[in-house]
Amino acid sequence: MPKTKIELPDTIEHLCILNERGEVDPTLEPAIPDALLLKLHRTMLLARRFDERLLSLQRQGRIGTFPPISGQEAAHLGAAAVLRPSDWIVPAFREMAADIWRGRSLESIIIYNNGFNEGGRIPADRNDMPISVPVGSQILHAVGIAWAMRYRGKDDVAMTFFGDGATSQGDFHEGLNFAGVFQLPVVFVCQNNQWAISIPRSKQTRSKTLAQKAIAYGIPGIQVDGNDILAVYVAAKEAIERARAGGGATLIECVTYRLAMHTTADDPKRYRTDAEVEEWRRKDPISRFHGYLMAKGLLSEEAVKTEEEAIAAEIQAAVERAEEEMKSLGDPLLMFEHAFAEMPAYLKEQRADFIRSMAEAQKEEKHA
Repeated sequence: MPKTKIELPDTIEHLCILNERGEVDPTLEPAIPDALLLKLHRTMLLARRFDERLLSLQRQGRIGTFPPISGQEAAHLGAAAVLRPSDWIVPAFREMAADIWRGRSLESIIIYNNGFNEGGRIPADRNDMPISVPVGSQILHAVGIAWAMRYRGKDDVAMTFFGDGATSQGDFHEGLNFAGVFQLPVVFVCQNNQWAISIPRSKQTRSKTLAQKAIAYGIPGIQVDGNDILAVYVAAKEAIERARAGGGATLIECVTYRLAMHTTADDPKRYRTDAEVEEWRRKDPISRFHGYLMAKGLLSEEAVKTEEEAIAAEIQAAVERAEEEMKSLGDPLLMFEHAFAEMPAYLKEQRADFIRSMAEAQKEEKHA
């Protein structure tokens, strides 16, 4: 039998609306209300300044190791901003701007990064999953949530975030395959920041794009300029509308860059050059969006100065409240809570043993 060609959707589009020079394509510019544009700008700025303050706190020994987000604000905020409160966010660990947008307090972030379980507690009225540190594992959780929502007849959407390194994990491929087969309402947002800790994008895959991996699983894929919040917003809006209408999943690759270290335990100078960082700094998502809003007459330098002062005060107040709250935290028994709806017998036994050991230690301390 002769060989025959199988037609495949082998084209992946790249979307950029507001480029690094501040030029906007009027044919693609979304009609976003002015109030929403200004809220997005403030949240990006708040996340950046808070990220800088967290780095300062970590260097002072006032919080533990954490993953800075500077440079990636647009790649996750632009996507999260399209969601409804009833939709679900399933994050990795570098989505702080999206967390703030969804209602997470600055205090909880400080408390979490000091190692207190209380900092990771999520109120019942927020459909947000906790931070997931194991690379790629949250993708399966998002797919499961999307399956449950479809099973219950809801039109809500699950959105999960992960880095380029997660696309090398089996969880990524299993998640996309399951979502494709069952046409689940899940949006996969890959923050391609060029580095999986110290492994460059070029050493992770020979694929020209990460977005094209969607083709193998029969779902739409698109690559966007991840430092262009307008492009991220438009791509996410299209993906969410498709998911709500029963059209299934989408993979969005946001091409961005982390300007700081992978975590504060990392030294990026050992594997990348200052010239590379400076090249990406010129593509900064905040300054780009700032210029766009100035050109539209929605921002002024005086307004930005006032906003900066208000943000600095907000962050300082949050630091003071968090440090005061942490004085009364630290109940070690909380480590046994919140993992299961009903605590299994073996965990109850471990909890009882731990209580006994603490009591014995206290007795020894008194007699010492």
